[in-house]
Amino acid sequence: MNYPLFIARKIYNGGDKTRKVSKPAITIATVGVAIGLAVMIVSVCVVLGFKHTIRDKVIGFGSDITVANFLTLQGSEQYPIQVNDSLIKVLKDVPGIKHVQRYAYTQGILKTNEDFLGVMLKGVGPDFDTTFIHNNMVEGSLPHFSDKESHQKLVISKTIADKLNLKVGQRIFAYFINDQGVRTRKFTIAGIYATNMKQFDSQICFTDLYTANKLNGWEPDQYSGAELQVNDFSQLNPISFLVLSKVKNTVDHYGETYSSENIIEQNPQIFSWLDLMDLNVWIILALMIAVAGVTMISGLLIIILERTQMIGILKALGSRNRQIRHIFLWFATFIISRGLLIGNIIGFGIVFLQKWTGLIKLDPQTYYVSTVPVEVNLPFVIALNLATLLVCVAVLIAPSYLISHIHPAKSMHYE
Repeated sequence: MNYPLFIARKIYNGGDKTRKVSKPAITIATVGVAIGLAVMIVSVCVVLGFKHTIRDKVIGFGSDITVANFLTLQGSEQYPIQVNDSLIKVLKDVPGIKHVQRYAYTQGILKTNEDFLGVMLKGVGPDFDTTFIHNNMVEGSLPHFSDKESHQKLVISKTIADKLNLKVGQRIFAYFINDQGVRTRKFTIAGIYATNMKQFDSQICFTDLYTANKLNGWEPDQYSGAELQVNDFSQLNPISFLVLSKVKNTVDHYGETYSSENIIEQNPQIFSWLDLMDLNVWIILALMIAVAGVTMISGLLIIILERTQMIGILKALGSRNRQIRHIFLWFATFIISRGLLIGNIIGFGIVFLQKWTGLIKLDPQTYYVSTVPVEVNLPFVIALNLATLLVCVAVLIAPSYLISHIHPAKSMHYE
């Protein structure tokens, strides 16, 4: 039998109820641990949810990895590259690649009777993964995107629709200016999407891959490039290196040079901003663990001083300082464990309340989302619980040495 654990359990479960000092100290210590853990759980879930939501939106407009013309990736102009079935097969065979799709960009102007707006049309084909756009549709529906013929359908953002006062089913003229002169097309608004990503919503429209290709005056097998999705975003860098090794410095049938970039290289400002959130989380975690540790130290010192007589009796009966220290460390572990249990209930309660109800709103123009996003990462939360327990117990080891200064003869007195 573990003697310190046995005594600690007896004190914790059936301690002296008449003690008026240690009981509030235990309550304060428990509340300190619970609040600290709840704040940490909420902070981690919110930051993870926010990072992954913004990341998925950025990827939704492009892809994890883009294979395109070297000149296109170096500037803002669109240069064609040959994307034939052989290249698609090579890219699909790269380990870690989940999906490959062709795309073509072309710049144009949407014009109504009252206003006009410059936009970027993204041509996509039947291989286009519509999951992201479908999940963000607010009106209408997604048309069938073709690479063989033009259906003259257009999917625009709510931002563009509001600026030009457009509605689903309405027809609009678009003008395209390039080396071949001015071209006019009449599109029908098939759907309206909204992602709250202003820099994308204000520019990107979706249409047939065939239409964008023809407007650019490119050959049937020439496109802006190929977009690749990976199975695991955490492996993006090594997979990007593999893709680059496949296409770097290779030249297509038309003499154009292939190259590739991943989404982080294409949007360094956004991902640097998201990475800064990790620093905020670590600061919050450090502060909350420090608060929990300080409250536990204060509580333990109060309990030890109030149990001076008990400590003296245990010493007189032959208990060593180490055993008595372990009694109080076990006692503190019970308090911390109870605080962790309460903290988990509070933390997960707040997280799931927000997840299911979207109670806390945000300004989408500033934060890119209309409600606070949350994401539960169970392994991370378990690690957070264990780290809090270990740190709190570790900081109590030094204060527990106060027991060695308590002398049995001076502590056991009767009034």
